[in-house]
Amino acid sequence: MDLDHVVLLFVGGIGSGLTGSMAGLASLVSYPVLLAVGIPPVAANVTNNVALLASVAGSAAGSRRELRGQGLRIARLGVLSAAGGLGGAVLLLSTPSSAFERVVPWLIAVGAFALLFRDQLRSWYARPGVRPPVGLAVFVIAIYGGYFGAAAGVLMLAALSLAASEPFAVSNAVKTAVLGGSNLAAAALYAAVAPVHWTAAALLAAGCLLGSWLGPALVRRTPEWPLRIAIAVAALVLAGYLWHDTGTASGV
Repeated sequence: MDLDHVVLLFVGGIGSGLTGSMAGLASLVSYPVLLAVGIPPVAANVTNNVALLASVAGSAAGSRRELRGQGLRIARLGVLSAAGGLGGAVLLLSTPSSAFERVVPWLIAVGAFALLFRDQLRSWYARPGVRPPVGLAVFVIAIYGGYFGAAAGVLMLAALSLAASEPFAVSNAVKTAVLGGSNLAAAALYAAVAPVHWTAAALLAAGCLLGSWLGPALVRRTPEWPLRIAIAVAALVLAGYLWHDTGTASGV
C-alpha cells in the first residue's frame, strides 16, 4: 500500500472517529476514504464495519462521565442491537442491495428531521396511550447498521433522544455504545466470511480510536442546539448525496 494511502486512511480514521462520536456520521468519512484508496464497494463496506469497532472503544473511553449509571440500559439495548446487526450482515451477504439502498436516504432524512424536531416529537411520545417501543427502533436501526450503516448513528441518536429526557451528551454516548453491539456482531461475521481488507481496516481503526476518544470532550463543550442542527444538516446532505448516487446508478 502506498504511503499516501496509509496517511489518507489514518487521517480519514481520525475524521471518522470524530464525526462518529460527535454526530453518528462516521461512515460519511470512512466509507468514501476506503473507496478512494481503490477498495471495491462491498469490500469497503465490510472493512468499514470492522474498522469502526475502534470508534466504539475510543468513544467509550472518552465518555466515561456520560456513561455512568447507564450499564443496564446499554446491556439491554445492546443485545437487541447485536441481534439486529447480525441480521443486517446476513442480509448483505445473501441478498441484492439495490432495493434496500433505495430506502437508505429516506431513513437518514427521517433521523435528521427527528433530531431537528426532537422536543415536539418527545412531547407527542410522552402522551398517554401506546408508545412505539424504543427497543424495536433499536433493533431495526441495528439491522441497517449491520447491512450498510451510513448515518445509523443519526437514526439511533434520534430514537434515544425521543425515548429519554436527558442531556444530549448522554444520549450521544449511549448511542455509540448501543450501536457497538450491531458493529461487533456484523464484524464477527464479516471477519469470518467476507472480503475484509485487513491492512486498511487496521490503519482506519487506529485513526478512529484517536478521533473517537477526542469527540466526546468536544460534545461536552459544544452547545446542544447548534450541534443538533449541524448533525441534522450533515445527515440531510448525506441523504441528498445518496439519493443522487442511487438515481445515477439506476439511470434516473
